[in-house]
Order: sequence, then structure tokens, then C-alpha cells
Amino acid sequence: MLTDQQRDRVCVTLVRSRNPQNIGAVARAMHDFGLTRLRVVNEFTPPFEAARSAVDASAVLTDAVTFPTLAEAIADCTLVVGTTAVGERDLQHQLLPLAEAAPRLRAELSQDAARIALLFGSEKTGLSNEELSHCHWLLTIPMHPHPGLRHASMNLGQAVAVCLYELVREPVLLPLDDAAPEPRANAAELERLTTLFHEFLERTEYTRHHPANSDLPHLRRLVLRLAGDATDAAVWMGVLRQALWKLRALTPEGD
Repeated sequence: MLTDQQRDRVCVTLVRSRNPQNIGAVARAMHDFGLTRLRVVNEFTPPFEAARSAVDASAVLTDAVTFPTLAEAIADCTLVVGTTAVGERDLQHQLLPLAEAAPRLRAELSQDAARIALLFGSEKTGLSNEELSHCHWLLTIPMHPHPGLRHASMNLGQAVAVCLYELVREPVLLPLDDAAPEPRANAAELERLTTLFHEFLERTEYTRHHPANSDLPHLRRLVLRLAGDATDAAVWMGVLRQALWKLRALTPEGD
């Protein structure tokens, strides 16, 4: 999870966005994920007043900063990453799916002096080639292809929300097991265990009452699931030998 200080160094930058509903949706997503630095690049006055109805996002909109050019908006950023739906654009940058891009962004933010700009283009055309030229690399949200659609893309507010979620969420780390794996039981050990198991079932008359569950192929499959490594196989064999010794002592010879 990003710290508050790291979140403060992420600048969501909207380039040529003019739809107040989309700007409001972006501000709401930023509020929901704890980000506050919204930058808007537009030659026209952004329609903030119409967007201020975004629930809980008024502070984000109030503090938003407008810039006449993209170069000015990203001047203090150490990493500039553009978002794209790709389509038929001839990209000249490294392009990463969001799941791979997010760890890179978090790694950048681990450096105290880092500041990231995430660029989102206009609702209709995305980022232009000139705007993309400011980016170090690009990210994309993989979308399901649909017949007859040149390229799938998300609504601006949705795209920002998905990107921010992936950025700020706690990465799932699998626990590291430093212990060396147990050696597997070999086929001979498993066969001995199967034989002991079968004898145990016969001595307890389980095979007579449940013959369908007692054939050797069935027991071998069961043993494979129960005793995958040599240690488990040895334990199970010890248990069965002890049980069989007791059963033999209780059962007169010839019965």
C-alpha cells in the first residue's frame, strides 16, 4: 500500500479533457483512492464548476491546477507515463499492460525524490503523438476484443479508477518457503504402502463390505494423494505396521 507521502507524489494529468462529467468522475476516483493532485492541460478554461457536483471530490477539484501546455504540467515530474488504448497507433515507446506497469510505478515512488505524472488523453482521441513524446513509457488496460470494433477503450473516469486501484492496492505476495522441499516417495515405497493399506483393509473386513473402494488401482491413487513425499510415506507405513501388528495379535491364526 502506498504511503500518504507517496500518494502525494502522483499527479493525475488530464490532457484536453472538456467533459465536466468525466472530470468529476476522475476527481471522485482520485478521492476514493487517496490521491489529491489533479492537473489539467487545456487551452480553454476547464469546466470545473460544472464538475464540482462530484460526490466527495470537491477538495480535489478545488486544488486542481491548470496548465496551458503539457510541458509545463509535467515539468517537476521525474517519470511521465502515458495511457493508451493502442488501437492502430504506431507506438514508439515501450508499452506495458497495467498489471506490469503498476509495480514499476510503485518502485519509482519508493525513491524519495520521485514524482510521477500519469497522463490521460481526451475522451475522443486520446493522447496525440506529440503528447506521447513526453512519456518515458506507456501503459494500457487490456480489453476484451469485440467483432467490428476497431479498438476497445474505457470511459475516462473508469480508466483513471482502474489505473489508480492497481497502483495503490497492496500487492499480493506469496510467502517464501526457505525450507528445502521434501524428497518425493519413490514408486517402491508407495507400492509397499499400498500393500500395507490393502492388508489393513482386509484385516478389518472393509474389503468385504466395500469391495468397490478396495481394489489396488483405487488404493494406489488414494495413497498418491495421501503420501506425496518420503517422510509422509514413512509415517503412514509406520502407522499401518503398528495397526497390523495389533490386529494380528488379536486375530487367531487361520481365522
